[in-house]
Amino acid sequence: MIIPSIDIQDGQVVQLIGGRDKALAAGDPQPWARRFGRTGLTAVVDLDAAIGRGDNADLIAPLLRLAPCTVGGGIRDLHSARGWLDRGAARIVIGTAATPELLRQLPSDRVIVALDTLNDEVLSHGWRRGTGSSIQTRMQELAGLAGGFLVTDVAREGRLEGLDLAWARDLSAAAGEADLIVAGGVADVAEIAALDKLGIDAQVGMALYTGHFHEADALAACLSSDRQDGLWPTIVAEDSGEVLGMAWSNRESLRRALDTGRGVYWSRRRGLWIKGETSGDGQILKRVDLDCDRDCLRFTVQQQGRGFCHQGTTTCFGSGRGIAGLIARLQARLAAAPTGSYTRRLLDEPELLAAKLKEEAGELASAETEAEVIHETADLLYFALTAMVRSGVRLDQVTAELDRRALTVSRRPGNAKQAGESR
Repeated sequence: MIIPSIDIQDGQVVQLIGGRDKALAAGDPQPWARRFGRTGLTAVVDLDAAIGRGDNADLIAPLLRLAPCTVGGGIRDLHSARGWLDRGAARIVIGTAATPELLRQLPSDRVIVALDTLNDEVLSHGWRRGTGSSIQTRMQELAGLAGGFLVTDVAREGRLEGLDLAWARDLSAAAGEADLIVAGGVADVAEIAALDKLGIDAQVGMALYTGHFHEADALAACLSSDRQDGLWPTIVAEDSGEVLGMAWSNRESLRRALDTGRGVYWSRRRGLWIKGETSGDGQILKRVDLDCDRDCLRFTVQQQGRGFCHQGTTTCFGSGRGIAGLIARLQARLAAAPTGSYTRRLLDEPELLAAKLKEEAGELASAETEAEVIHETADLLYFALTAMVRSGVRLDQVTAELDRRALTVSRRPGNAKQAGESR
C-alpha cells in the first residue's frame, strides 16, 4: 500500500531531492495530514531534528490527532522514543540510533528502523554521513527487535525516476518477518501495485505533491474486480463498527471522495453519487481501507441527517442496535422529549444526571452476580451516554480518545483518586 510522507523543515512541508536540495515547499502540514489520513497510515519526518538543527515537535504533535502517523527524525534515545509513543504515534522511526540495547526497551511492533542507503551503504545524520554498514547487515543485527524496516534509496529520492523492484524483492527476503517499507523514486502506481503484491509498502512524497499521481490512483492500482463494469463493492460503516450499508466505487468516485472528504460512490444507474447531495443525509469520510484480498473497500464515515438508508433509517438493515442505536434514540429524544419527562429532566438538570451517574457507578462497583453486572452496566452506560449526547460529544470522539490512550507505553500506577482530586 501507499504511505504518504509529510517531511517538515523550518516549520513547513517540503520535498527534497537526494535529501539535500529543496524542490518544493507545501506549507502547513495539518491540511496534508487530514487528507492523507483518509488513506490510512501517514509518515511524518522531522528533517530538522534528523540533522540536529532544532526540531518541529510542536508542529508535529497535533498531527497525531488528525491521522494515524509514524514519526521519525531525530529519535535517538529512550526518552524521545517513549515520548512520541505516549503522544499517540502509531509507530516511531529510528535511524542509526536503533541499537539492540535501545530497541529491547521498546515495543517492537511500534518501532520501524530507518535504513537510508546510498550504493548499499547505510547513511546517518540526515543522509549526510556514511556508516560503513550494508542494509542486509543492519537487518540481521536487528532481527526480531523491530516491527519493520524503512529503506530509502537516497540516489533516487525525490527524482521520480522509478523504483528498482528487484532491489525491493531482495530487501523483502532480508527483512524476514518484519514489515518492509521502501522509499525513493516511486513514479508510477504500477510500482505500488507490484510492491503491494510482494507485501511491501511504498512511502511516497514527491509524486503526490507534484500531482504525478493521486492517492486514489495508488489505491485503485492495488484493487481488482471480477465485475464487467470493474466496480468495487464498498462497505459503509461508522467508527463504532456499525455497518450502514453497501455501495459501489470506481476510480472516479474514489478520487472525488478523497478530494472532498465526503461519502462519494458510484451508482450503477445514476453514475457519480454524492451521498446526501439531495437528501441532506451526507457523510464525512474518515478513512478508506482495502480488504486483505484487495477486491473490496470499506468507507468509515460520520453519518449525518436521518441515516444512510433512503428509507430514513440509520442503516440499510433497519434502525441501529446496541450502543449506536441507543445514541440515535437519545439524540432524537434530545430534540423531542416533552417538558417534565424523565429524559428531558436528565438533559435539562445537570445535578440530576450527575447524581444518577454516581449512583449507578456505585451500584456497578457493588454488583456481584453476572445478572447484576449486566443490569448495572446497562444502567451506567445509559446515563454516561446521556451525558455524552447532552454535551454534543460523538461516540467516535470518545473511541478516538480510547485508541489514543491504548498507544501510551508509559504507565501510571493507577491508584484511585482522593475526593476532590483533579485529573
